[in-house]
Amino acid sequence: MNTKEYISSGIIESYILGHASPEEAGILECVMKNNTEVKEAVEEAQKTLENLATAQAVTPPDDLRSKIWNKIQEQQTAEELQPVIALDIPSAKPQEETKIEGKSNIWKNLAIAASVILIASIAGNMFWMKEEAERKIEIAEMHTEKQAQDIEMQKMNQKIGMFSNPDMQMVMLKGVEKHTDSKAMVFWDKKTKDVYLSAESLPKAPTGMQYQLWAIADGKPVSAGLYSENKDSLIVLAQVPQAQAFAITLEKEGGSKEPTMENMYVMGGV
Repeated sequence: MNTKEYISSGIIESYILGHASPEEAGILECVMKNNTEVKEAVEEAQKTLENLATAQAVTPPDDLRSKIWNKIQEQQTAEELQPVIALDIPSAKPQEETKIEGKSNIWKNLAIAASVILIASIAGNMFWMKEEAERKIEIAEMHTEKQAQDIEMQKMNQKIGMFSNPDMQMVMLKGVEKHTDSKAMVFWDKKTKDVYLSAESLPKAPTGMQYQLWAIADGKPVSAGLYSENKDSLIVLAQVPQAQAFAITLEKEGGSKEPTMENMYVMGGV
C-alpha cells in the first residue's frame, strides 16, 4: 500500500475519533514521524473536522441558564444556603454548566461530522477499488485481444510471403475416411527444405493429444514435426530433404515414432 492509498484508507479519521485500535494508532504515529505527507494529512483532517464541528454547533437557548438554575433549586436539600453562596451560584454555576454543554455539543457534532466523512471515505474507496478492478480486467482483455490480432496478422503476412515465394511448394492435404471435412496445407521450401504447416481447419486436438506431421519418403513415413496452434504457418516444423507425400495423424502429446494409421486425418501427394 503506497502513501496515497494509506491516507485514503480511513485510518486517519478513525485515529482522530479514537476508534483506531492501539496497534493501528501506533502504526500511524510511527508513520507520521517518518512521512511528512501523512503527518500533514492528519493535521489537515483535524482542522477539517474542527471546522465542521464549529460550523454545526448549536447556540444554547436564552432561557437555558434559568432552567438550569431552577433545576438546581429543586434538588437542594432542606438546609438553606447563605445569601452569599446563593448569590454566587446564579453567576457561576449556570455559566459552568453552559460551558460543559457547549463542549459536549462540539464533540458530539465533531463525532457526527467525522463519522459522515469516514463513511463517505469508505464508500469512495470501495467505489474506486471496484472501478480500478473493472478497468484492469478491461485492459487485460484488450491486451489479450490485441495479442491475438497481432498473431493473426503475423500469420497472414507469413502466408502472403510464402504464396509469393517461387521456391515454396504448396501441398494440399485432404481429409481421409472418417475425416473427409478436414484439410491442411504444407508449405515446403525446396531451397532450404524447411516445412511449415497451416492446419487451423483441423478439429481442436483433445487434451493430452497432439497432431503430428509425417513426410512419406521412399514409401516410409518420417516424422516432420509436432503441430501446435502457436506454430501454425509461423514456425518451421522440420527440414525435409525429400518426400512423395505428407500426412497428419493424431498422436499422444509429445508425438510417436510410428504413425497411428487409424488416427490419420489428412494426406496429400507432392
